[in-house]
Amino acid sequence: MKIIISHTNTDFDALASMIAAHKLHPDATLVITTKQTSLVKQFLTIYRDTFEMKLDDDIDWSLVSEMIVVDVATLNRLGNHAKHLNLDDVKVTIYDHHPKSDNNIIADHEQIEEIGATVTMLIEKIIEQNIQISSLEATLFGLGIYTDTGSFTYPNTTEREFAAATHLIRNGMNLSLIQKFSVHKLTEEQENLLNTLYFESNAYEREGLKFVISYCEHPKFIKGLAVVAEKLLDVSGANLVLCVVKMKNTVFIVGRANSERINLIPLLSKFGGGGHREAGSASVKKAELSDVLNDINKYKELLLTPSVIARDIMASPVKSLTPETTMVDAGEKMYRYGHSGYPVVRDGKLVGIITRRDLDKANHHGLGHAPIKAYMSTELITAKPETTIEELQSIVINHNVGRIPIMDNDKIIGIVTRTDIIEVMHSKQLSEALKKPKLDNLKELMSTRLPESTYQLLKDISKSSGESHVNVYLIGGIVRDLFLDYPNDDVDITVEGDGISFAKQLVEDYGGTIVSHESFGTATWTHPNGEQIDVTSARLEYYARPASLPDVERASLKMDLNRRDFTINSMAVRLNPRSFGKLVDPFHGQQDLRSNTIRILHNLSFIEDPTRIFRAVRFESRFNFKMDSQTLTLAHNSIGRIKDLSEDRMIGQMKALFNDRAPSKAMLRLFDLHFWRQFDIQDECRESSTIHVKQLEGIYDRVFEEEYTINWINYFAIPFYQSEVLDKIEPYLMSRGDRKFIQDVKALMNQSELLEMETAWELHPKLKNYSNEAILFFVTARPDTNAEPIVDYLVRRQKLVNYLTGEDMINEGYKPGKYFRNILLALEVAVLNGEVDSRESAIEWLLKNHSKS
Repeated sequence: MKIIISHTNTDFDALASMIAAHKLHPDATLVITTKQTSLVKQFLTIYRDTFEMKLDDDIDWSLVSEMIVVDVATLNRLGNHAKHLNLDDVKVTIYDHHPKSDNNIIADHEQIEEIGATVTMLIEKIIEQNIQISSLEATLFGLGIYTDTGSFTYPNTTEREFAAATHLIRNGMNLSLIQKFSVHKLTEEQENLLNTLYFESNAYEREGLKFVISYCEHPKFIKGLAVVAEKLLDVSGANLVLCVVKMKNTVFIVGRANSERINLIPLLSKFGGGGHREAGSASVKKAELSDVLNDINKYKELLLTPSVIARDIMASPVKSLTPETTMVDAGEKMYRYGHSGYPVVRDGKLVGIITRRDLDKANHHGLGHAPIKAYMSTELITAKPETTIEELQSIVINHNVGRIPIMDNDKIIGIVTRTDIIEVMHSKQLSEALKKPKLDNLKELMSTRLPESTYQLLKDISKSSGESHVNVYLIGGIVRDLFLDYPNDDVDITVEGDGISFAKQLVEDYGGTIVSHESFGTATWTHPNGEQIDVTSARLEYYARPASLPDVERASLKMDLNRRDFTINSMAVRLNPRSFGKLVDPFHGQQDLRSNTIRILHNLSFIEDPTRIFRAVRFESRFNFKMDSQTLTLAHNSIGRIKDLSEDRMIGQMKALFNDRAPSKAMLRLFDLHFWRQFDIQDECRESSTIHVKQLEGIYDRVFEEEYTINWINYFAIPFYQSEVLDKIEPYLMSRGDRKFIQDVKALMNQSELLEMETAWELHPKLKNYSNEAILFFVTARPDTNAEPIVDYLVRRQKLVNYLTGEDMINEGYKPGKYFRNILLALEVAVLNGEVDSRESAIEWLLKNHSKS
């Protein structure tokens, strides 16, 4: 017999999962335990005849050969009959959404995922298999989701529940029934129990969270303690309630929580219970209430998981002002660095905070040249490095401050802003990332994916950093490419401090030479083995005006990373000996790498440096990534800034873009961004230009035996050609070769008859003086062109040998004259046709076809 079963005290997720599993396994028998929640009992009183189910008391368990278990994974919660089964003889499949435990059944197949409701994963399978469901089934499945996610409010709710609910709505889910059966109305007994527990409780706070442990004894069993616990959580304003109630001879423990910091499972497992992080239960038979409470007090430290603390999110080191700084100068610094406030420090001691609001008021009254000490706030609210995110949030709310200095032994070591707190509190991804060990280690990736010599250089740099007591990091594209397993031999090192001094130390330690640039704080160290390492000081860049080159000053690593273009390029790897290989990823570039996303760091990024648009396009094409929606919108909005770039900077970007991989993708994206409009190139040329690029890419392999890099100008010229505005490309022709290429293309544009010629005799006299690049550009410009004759001609031309010269003809007795040129041209055609293949055969051809007189 094949059965579908769930846990005792069956709730709506369990019942819905059973019915959903039956849609997937219609040959199985539905078996329900005799104990169900009160609302499920009410539901089944009305709809029992709709679903063919048997009670677990009414089947012959000796006949069970296969068991599909839903919404539970432990044998002891399947009822008295099931827990005595010999599972060696039974095939078991499990669908569950509770955290895995050591007591789980060893199944033949299992799908256990920590999502909002078990029925969600079964609905997904129903959708995959295109199985039809009725309106009542959709409603029951909806009850499973709504009740187990608290109407989509519990922290375990995922986007998958919303997607499943959307499918249910489309299939007739009745929201009135959902509301009727998902709202718990307390009975009189439950109301009395709630009142008792409310007054019989111990409350305490820990790390900004409120905990309530309520307890009582009751002479008889009262159903629905879980409902009472949920109500108590609401009315108490706590982050966790534990209801500990002795009824008859058993002590029942039910917990409910509303903070992701709390995990009930470790404590409840001490009493043989389980559930979810925020909702669970346990029962202890033949126990005294006082003994259970004592054990709870002993284990209550297990409830709290590690928090994000101030040290994790603070900006450090801190930029500060002196009390004598004028209001005008303070405003200039706030604008330059994007801060809305500054700590004010005198002799290393924090004495005040000045905010942009203070500046605005002073400027309004014409006090811009007054010192900030007259207007700064001196009532300082500070925190310690170990202060939790919850405590920081309370400080912001209770004291109405926008920034909190972080102090260690009366010294300011960091600052946390209201924005930092909001970002963590409302970003589950960020919060979870910060709760993990702060830095992931890339040591193994470095040792396996970098050349051995490069890895050894980094180890040497690590040793020197330890001896010099400076923080040193591997930074930039090489960190990104470590994750992507993409070759990158540009090794960039950043030092928190003096990069040039550290480079000099490397020369002293290992030899070689350096070339330094004092104004930028950078140096290039050439190792004795020839490898080059760029060493920079961690720095901040700010732009006096859009599209200008930045001004630079020394800063912390985080500020250095913050100036970069995209999150995927804003990672660093620590090289200091004690933490060698640790990843620094404050902007979650690793997450964007995994999702193939290009994301800018701040909204003015493209305004400050429009060339970042080209880099975004390049990374999209090279890695098959995509800009996220906000980055794409901002690129659209900023594309007009490109015209402010100098010709040299534009050429540099176009070279990098079109000499990279997938130029056709780059061409398409530039049209999408309306980049070409500034050259009077219309969007209608998008398709023809893209086809031209693809044909050009394809034809080079046919002409050249060895790999040939197509010059960037070939691609850049295509939209100008297709839009018949080739003259507008002139300002970007800096080299003689580029100018010759465009001249040749212009000349070929007027020789459409070439496309009708088929022989070398016809083609060579016309094309002899044109470059391969210009000819291939011309022949691929139209998709309907028969390029074969010209391609064949160019293939032969690659191997063309000039066997004879004018001097050779004179030596053979020919009188010099202008006709030499025509004879030698005819000889070249003969070579192209295969009629001549050596000097001897060339002389023979000459004497045979041309008289000396």
